[in-house]
Amino acid sequence: MTVSRKEPQEILHLVEPRETDDDPGAGLTLPVILNLNDANSPADVMDVLSLRRFASGEQPWSRSARLDHVKPSAPLRPDDARVLRVAREEGKESTLAEGDGWTVLTNRWKHGSAYVAVSAVTDELAESVLAECVRDATEPPKTSENVEMGFWHLGSRGPVRTERAISADPWETIRGNYTARVAEAFDEVMKMTRDDVSGRLLLLHGPPGTGKTTALRALARAWGKWCVADCVLDPEALFGATSYLMEVAVGEDDDEEENRRWRLLILEDCDELIRGEAKQSTGQGLSRLLNLTDGMLGQGRDVLVAITTNEDLARLHPAVVRPGRCLAQIEVGRLSRAESQAWLAASAPGVEVPAFGPEGATLADLVALRNGEKRAERRDDASEATGFYL
Repeated sequence: MTVSRKEPQEILHLVEPRETDDDPGAGLTLPVILNLNDANSPADVMDVLSLRRFASGEQPWSRSARLDHVKPSAPLRPDDARVLRVAREEGKESTLAEGDGWTVLTNRWKHGSAYVAVSAVTDELAESVLAECVRDATEPPKTSENVEMGFWHLGSRGPVRTERAISADPWETIRGNYTARVAEAFDEVMKMTRDDVSGRLLLLHGPPGTGKTTALRALARAWGKWCVADCVLDPEALFGATSYLMEVAVGEDDDEEENRRWRLLILEDCDELIRGEAKQSTGQGLSRLLNLTDGMLGQGRDVLVAITTNEDLARLHPAVVRPGRCLAQIEVGRLSRAESQAWLAASAPGVEVPAFGPEGATLADLVALRNGEKRAERRDDASEATGFYL
């Protein structure tokens, strides 16, 4: 291997020479040039080095797996592996190891997920080494009170998805948090299956603290058998960068057609994206959202989009709420005075029930009272508050 450095780009070239004619494998491998620069981390170097033998053809077979809920004690490599390099950075550890005829790269993150890639001289060897790496490496499934949810954000090196188990109550246990009209609307949505999907957009609107996010967590649980829920933490970046949008919306389908699940993208507090003047204030963001729900981008992709907003329906862009686009539009409002008193009497026996005003109370107000917190004074600009994420 030869090394050269050029200025001023500070590019490091790792050149893998051809084998000589005296070598038994001559003609079967290719020269490889691996480029690195000062922006690459040690973990990046290991990613590149792990591909060297695969790229040259010395180990032309590769198998890989992504894991969640990895046990802290799991080595993620065979017992006889020879460790070549280890790189640790904030929240991530990378290990490069080898054995007779194979190489394995392991990237594991502090939140419990991991990526294992094996290259080998035969497909059978790659498959067996990978099976040994992942054997008994993960924890048992979480309790029924949790649901798996992905969280997307645009990192310094591109889109990043992190999967975590979040608490999600069954819909039946939280149904009483909503007015009768809203509860009936959610009843219809919660019992939907893949065959019931008509529109691609689920719109929840109403004042902050009324339980929109709580309902979405319950929805992720109710749809768990046929739909994967992903929360996008930076929706303005998602619709501002086409590469990010393609990665999140299109992705890769590893499952067979009959096993493939729908994907629910959750976008919280997207007032700027969907209000009436959105086209002027967010540029192409609104157009890309509409394209995802029923345009060319959405064709052939099993993707649903759930949006929460504090805006009144009348202030939303007409293209968002037009008939046929929405799977459901649900206004999640305050509980009435009588409903608020009944909720507090049932949820917190012994707590003095205050005299609610004619507008009733939000779910956040009631939870605060149940927990002994002072009820926040109602302000005229309450619609501009950030909400309690309930």
